[in-house]
Amino acid sequence: MSVYPDLDALEQLAEHIKLRRGDEILDTQIAFGELTVTTDLSSLLDLVEFLRSDSSCRFTTLIDMTAVDYPERAQRFDVVWHLLSMYQNHRVRLKIAIRDDEIVPSLVRIYPCANWFEREVFDMFGILFSGHPDLRRILTDYGFTGFPLRKDFPTTGYVELRYDESEKRVVYEPVRLTQEYRQFDFLSPWEGTQYVLPGDEKTKG
Repeated sequence: MSVYPDLDALEQLAEHIKLRRGDEILDTQIAFGELTVTTDLSSLLDLVEFLRSDSSCRFTTLIDMTAVDYPERAQRFDVVWHLLSMYQNHRVRLKIAIRDDEIVPSLVRIYPCANWFEREVFDMFGILFSGHPDLRRILTDYGFTGFPLRKDFPTTGYVELRYDESEKRVVYEPVRLTQEYRQFDFLSPWEGTQYVLPGDEKTKG
């Protein structure tokens, strides 16, 4: 038995959405048992309202939201929402591509739980949401510099913090590495490579 939902039902759902909202749809794709619908920034709110209220959709639950960073693209970010219809037993992934300087309309009015999801995406990626009631960091400190899930954010971060016993508070300091950051090649003589462990080169005389 397949672990994926009825693909015919997903195809019918995709056709229904394209038939009713064709001008707002850039692409639909079914993969791994889920339907992905790609739209653009200007059509987002209208399409979400339709997905939530249409009797054949009824995606009344926002399960999750995230973003993906593609620094080499002009439209740097993909913003992704995962919606669930408990009435139709379907899931849909909604996706848009935006530039670094574009602002996404908030979905808090439609899905109140989007409040914290949007704060997290703002905190991790620096993406702004218009109409959000309280857009501030949620996982990092309010004075945090940078956005940790952007591809250009350094793996070491910019600052480190510790509790200072003498000052009785948390203090921020520039990152100090105890050793130079190393790149490991993960080569192993047990994997059939020509890698020579340090000291073993003398055995090849």
